[in-house]
Amino acid sequence: MTTKSTTLIDADTLVQRLKEQPPVSVLDCRMRLDDAGAGDRLYRQGHIPGAVRADLDQRLVDRRTSMTGRHPLPDREALATAISEIGVSNSDQVVVYDDQGGAMSARLWWMLRWLGHEAVAVLDGGIQAWTAAGGELETAIPTPQPVPFVASRPLTEPLSADGLEDGLRDGRVKLVDVRAAERFRGEHEPFDPVAGHIPGAVNRPFADNLDADGRFLPVSTLRRMYADLAKSPDQVVCMCGSGITACHTLLALEHAGVSGARLYAGSWSEWIRDPERPVATGEK
Repeated sequence: MTTKSTTLIDADTLVQRLKEQPPVSVLDCRMRLDDAGAGDRLYRQGHIPGAVRADLDQRLVDRRTSMTGRHPLPDREALATAISEIGVSNSDQVVVYDDQGGAMSARLWWMLRWLGHEAVAVLDGGIQAWTAAGGELETAIPTPQPVPFVASRPLTEPLSADGLEDGLRDGRVKLVDVRAAERFRGEHEPFDPVAGHIPGAVNRPFADNLDADGRFLPVSTLRRMYADLAKSPDQVVCMCGSGITACHTLLALEHAGVSGARLYAGSWSEWIRDPERPVATGEK
């Protein structure tokens, strides 16, 4: 029996897994936060053979309102329906990928775990690692066939803005903001109308999880990086701009054996919708 992949999978292993039966379900999660059509264009230009497009910007999100962040979570049943429609069943080994070191695809990794699906892994190094390993790309667009997919007991849970406020007030939450340092400090904000961070958060940019080739750092290195969070992982909450790249650090933690951290799904773009919520700038 083939071992389930639950955090990362390397390109060489994926090449072999695609030759096996049943085949791996591969989902293309490429997107650009500043260009809603980029993911579709990139997919049509070439993708891993058999990969189905998973649109994290328009399809696998809830309706945006004046009080939500930029990528609100759908409810679990709606998400399960969407996963069924792109051809993923409860028995599938799922591999998700992008072209940004997992920065986008980690979100779908997290969402599937939220649905109770454990056999999901991010392609380490993304589509670049696939082509470097000799993998070909195709332009043919597969037509996914809907299959039964039923949500089961969640393997992780999101935290609401109210829950975050309560946890920060009571000292029960260690809030980790994974955005770039200049965004955290409020010096530069490319996506949202207010710059800064949530008071009490610490800045640990998700890009630090990767090496120069866009692959995750070795487990031993990640464990050293996050040794302070490993002491009480159930108190750790990760956030970013809209709940996308925060999942990258949640993946890094899980891969390093630090389980239990949660996602503030609304993240900064939701937090600032309420003008009564506090905002900080600078290093702290």
